Amino acid sequence: MQKVYFYRLAVSLCMFLAFGVGSVQAQKGRLPFQDWVRQDLWLDAQKSGVSEKTFRAAFHKLKPDFKLPDLVLPDGKKGPRKQRQSEFASPARYFKPGRMNHLVRSGRVQMAKWRKTLDRIERRYGVPRGILLAVWARESAFGKARMRHETLRALATLAYTGRRAKYFRSELVAALVMLEKGYATIGQMRSSWAGALGQPQFMPTVFLKYAVDFDGDGRRDIWNSVPDSLASIANFFSDHGWDKSQDWGYEVDVPKTVSCAEEGPDKRQPISNWTKRGIKRVKAKRFSSAALRVGGSLLMPAGRLGPAFLATKNFYVIKSFNESDLYALFVGHVADRLTHNIPFVKNWDTIGKFPKYNVKKMQVELVRQGHDVGGADGLVGFKTRRSIGLWQERQGRNATCFPNKALIQRFR
Repeated sequence: MQKVYFYRLAVSLCMFLAFGVGSVQAQKGRLPFQDWVRQDLWLDAQKSGVSEKTFRAAFHKLKPDFKLPDLVLPDGKKGPRKQRQSEFASPARYFKPGRMNHLVRSGRVQMAKWRKTLDRIERRYGVPRGILLAVWARESAFGKARMRHETLRALATLAYTGRRAKYFRSELVAALVMLEKGYATIGQMRSSWAGALGQPQFMPTVFLKYAVDFDGDGRRDIWNSVPDSLASIANFFSDHGWDKSQDWGYEVDVPKTVSCAEEGPDKRQPISNWTKRGIKRVKAKRFSSAALRVGGSLLMPAGRLGPAFLATKNFYVIKSFNESDLYALFVGHVADRLTHNIPFVKNWDTIGKFPKYNVKKMQVELVRQGHDVGGADGLVGFKTRRSIGLWQERQGRNATCFPNKALIQRFR
């Protein structure tokens, strides 16, 4: 027992000397940063198989970065947030023609360059190359985007004093496991401010579960290997249920007889049912007999103020990678344009900008009136869109299922 006691005392002293005596004070009631690392985080890391050597190397001279977004700072104030996060704007910004044309040109070059690799990936995982290239383009500009942040510093800061500290704590421990297992070095671990890694922008927990060695060099290298990066994305989608017999969705015309408030995956039904109600593919295209049997959900990202779609379950597989409807639509649309390069038929209406806190106020009022908006978060998801539509219909208004400045003012 005495030997065990002195061993633990020696380890604690060693850790203390490794991290130094300087501390960064957190908000009232929280341990200083270095004390939090030694006394709190170390316990989780140790339970996950992280050695003292790896842990000490990871946190040697590491200090939190209080310039990151989404923090609660030591004095109780909120940390800086990116300006684009504070304002709501038209979904059209995702689909600017010049941007789409550039991505199509670049994507086709990459598609030709990696044709044989993509053939092999498709055969193994059943995920089409267009989807993989679209995700690659969106996440890291085909691997060209610079990763400006030190992963461990970013994750440690967010785990210590972030608004979603519990989530980032698990990601930080996963990053330490990556180091312990030799999947990456501290120098390699550069990321987004939120700790997303490599060309696919995988969080560490996602890396541990889905990253693959596809080029056969013995390493799961999503930083430098295009085959590993693309195959890892395919592995993710395959595991989340991608159905190679289905498309992701179809642009459609929705007649006035079908309410925009019928949007959402929880209202999925066979596409044949929607066609019986007058929904048609744009430009008089026909659904195949196989497509008519597939389940489809009405998707109207801008309500009546933009294009409408029938989305299959594959659309929601894309959303498992990123929860945003617009992200998933971007991936599906870019994938389509890489093959036949046809833009949306219906245009996106111009929608003025307004602060997200005004959207949140509207959501709070809709909740008070009994609507399910999916959470008053300032984001206009499908539950908020259809709640707006239901409110408009009950008021005898023309339902658009989307906010604008006049509607926002009505709820203030």
